[in-house]
Amino acid sequence: MAADDDDEDEAGPPGLPPGTPFYMTPAGQAALTAELRRLWSEERPKVVEVVSWAAGLGDRSENADYQYGKRRLREIDRRVRFLRKRLERVQVVDPAAQTRRDQVFFGATVTYAREDDSEVTVTIVGVDEAESGAGRISWVSPVARALLGARIGDLVRLRRPQGTESIEVVAIRYPAA
Repeated sequence: MAADDDDEDEAGPPGLPPGTPFYMTPAGQAALTAELRRLWSEERPKVVEVVSWAAGLGDRSENADYQYGKRRLREIDRRVRFLRKRLERVQVVDPAAQTRRDQVFFGATVTYAREDDSEVTVTIVGVDEAESGAGRISWVSPVARALLGARIGDLVRLRRPQGTESIEVVAIRYPAA
């Protein structure tokens, strides 16, 4: 059985001790807040209306609208609880306010060179904001953990399932303040 969203929230970010903060960019916090608002103010009232209508039709045991609606309400309520807990514990870190721009910290966009001379550009973001296809990696990911604290020209060791790889920091950028 998969872990419940609520349990995951109490445990902290994956791979770190319980109680570790949930760092997030201002954009990430805004996205979670917008999702919470949409679920609570728009989607949930519509589903409640459908469930109420379906309940009024009588026999609920074979009423697909009623059964689906109740299931969807449980999903929405679970996600709303998760979002509220997460937003209570989030620590917003604005990368534009970073004063030490010569070093990799949360929110940095980093370009690094791999051993095969290919270059990769990633932005280090919060757990809930990570999207590898868009180049946004979680600050708890192995790549981000290897890069954190590095400067341009530094060689850092990245542990991968295939073995250790040395990567070189080529560029570090932060959003304009």
